[in-house]
Parts: sequence; structure tokens; C-alpha cells
Amino acid sequence: MPPPRLLLLFLFLLASFSLPRSFSIYQRPMEPPAAPVPLQYLLEPTSQTVQTQRGATVILPCMLKTLPQNYKVRWSKVEPTEYMEVVILITNGAHHKTYGPLGSRAHLRRSHRYDASLAISDVGLDDEGRYRCQLVNGLEDETISLVLQLEGVVFPYQTSQGRYKFNYFDAKKACQDQDARLATYGQLYKAWTEGLDWCKAGWVMEGTVHYPIINSREPCGGRLLLPGIRTYANKDKRKDRFDAFCFTSAVKGRVYFIRGHLNFKEATQACHMDGAAIAKVGQLYAAWKFSQLDHCHGGWLDDGSVRYPITAPRAHCGGVPDPSVRSFGFPSKLRKKYGVYCYSGK
Repeated sequence: MPPPRLLLLFLFLLASFSLPRSFSIYQRPMEPPAAPVPLQYLLEPTSQTVQTQRGATVILPCMLKTLPQNYKVRWSKVEPTEYMEVVILITNGAHHKTYGPLGSRAHLRRSHRYDASLAISDVGLDDEGRYRCQLVNGLEDETISLVLQLEGVVFPYQTSQGRYKFNYFDAKKACQDQDARLATYGQLYKAWTEGLDWCKAGWVMEGTVHYPIINSREPCGGRLLLPGIRTYANKDKRKDRFDAFCFTSAVKGRVYFIRGHLNFKEATQACHMDGAAIAKVGQLYAAWKFSQLDHCHGGWLDDGSVRYPITAPRAHCGGVPDPSVRSFGFPSKLRKKYGVYCYSGK
């Protein structure tokens, strides 16, 4: 046993090298994220979401509190599906320059010298998304983000050859051919909250596959599953095949119906003789959604399908209680039974 003096010396040294009071062998709780640094030059927008319709002119607000001596403002659009950010416009306060396809429809509002807001004319379906206004001022760069949303309607789409024929890229083209584009997951979710119930899976813009269910039933995952957006596991964009969920917004012209007992060729000619074109599926949905088009008669459309729009449900128009666009599918194009829906851009 060590002598008492040596034991006391050992205990003194051990105390000298003890752990600091602030140290603990237990993991400390995570500190909350630091509050964002207050903007010095840019004003925080009152809302980060700007809503508009296709064909409109929209203003994305970006206001300066004060003007630095030497600065630039850079507007860009974030393209998440392409993992890139595209420059639209750069200004130094006195002059500006635009870039890319969107730049041809973009300009500064310039209502006063502190106004760096971006105006986009003739808004298109692909203009929806996230935009950034960045003040470039040496080491004191600042950025605000805005989301441009289009008011629109989501509709499921498949080919005349039946369901599950599209890979991701086929689905994108199919929607574009019908005056629409692939819906985003957020748009599909919003459509579900508004009543979209569909038991067939389809691609969305993000490259994922889903289907929206309100009324749980056996062919759609079973009766025990809660309502919601069903999601498939990761799918191969080139190999796997599903339907598509398309999104469209208001159209500039009008969609109207011509009565008759026409085959597909005669229907196309009837529209052309009237100075119009046979309507696309997206145009019919847009007219139903935004112009309250209501007809209880099936009519040919550009893709060879026969549909009709109902805004005021009644017993002799399919008997379904909710407003919707009804479909007869893809009958033989030789069948002389239907009218036609035409589209005029005038």
C-alpha cells in the first residue's frame, strides 16, 4: 500500500486534470438553427408565393431599402429537375441585360429607382417554379426567393392503346402534345385535396410515380388503407411504364362544341372549315375549369378520344354527382356518332 503522502499527491494531480465542468459524456441537445441574417439592402417580400394564369403578365417583387455604391441585381430561375439555375436578367441599376428563352419575355418593372422587380409577359406552363433575386455587392450578397404558381387543373392521361404505356419521357411528351405538361407532386397533392380520385399510377414532373385515392377500395391498395397519395418505389425513367398526370392552365382563346354525327376525319374538317382546330385534351380541361364549359354531348378531340365537360351535374349526363370531364375512351375513328370540340385562338 503506498505511503499516505504519495496517495495525497496522486489525488491532487488527478483533480488537477479532471474534466472541465462544461464537458459531459452525454450528447448535448442540438441547438436551434441560427436565425437568418437580417437583410441589409433587400426588403423581405410580404409573400413568397405569386399566383397567376397562363398568358398573363406577372410581377415578381424585389425591392431595395437603399442603394449600395456599386451593385448588381441578378434574377435567375431554379430548375430542380435539371439540377441547374438559369440566369434571366442582370442589372446594375442603370442598364440591364436579359438571357435565355425566358429573357425574351422578361424586363424590369422599374417603377422607381429602388424597384428591381421582374416582369414576365405571356406566362407559359414551364414558367412555374422558384425564382431568385440576388443583390451582388462584393462580400455582402443577399438573396430573396419567390415561387411562381399557375392556377390550373391536373388530369390523368393515357394512350389509345390502354394504360401503362409511357416511360417518363413519353409521359412528358404526351402531356406537351395535349397543351399541358407533367404535373408536379405538389400539384397532384393539391388536386387530391380538391377531389381527384384515380386508381391508376402515373408519372409526375419529379420522375416519381403516384396515384391519388379518396375512396379506399380493393383494386386500389385495399379498403384498410387510409385515403392519400399512393407512392411507388423508385422507378426507372426509361424502362418502367405508367400513365401520366398532366397539368394545364387557362388558354387565351376559346373552346366550343359543334354538334353532329361525325367520324374523326369529318370532325377535324368541321373545325378547320370554321377557322379553328380540333381541341386538345388540355384545352378542353382548361375551358371546363376556367370558362365553365358545360356540354352533355361527347365530342372528338385531337388525340382521337371522345369526352365532354360537365360543370353542373345532372341525371342524364352520366349520373356522376361531381363536376368533371367525362370520357368515352378512344372509339373507332370511323364511327359517325359524336360532335367535336374546336379551339380558336381568336
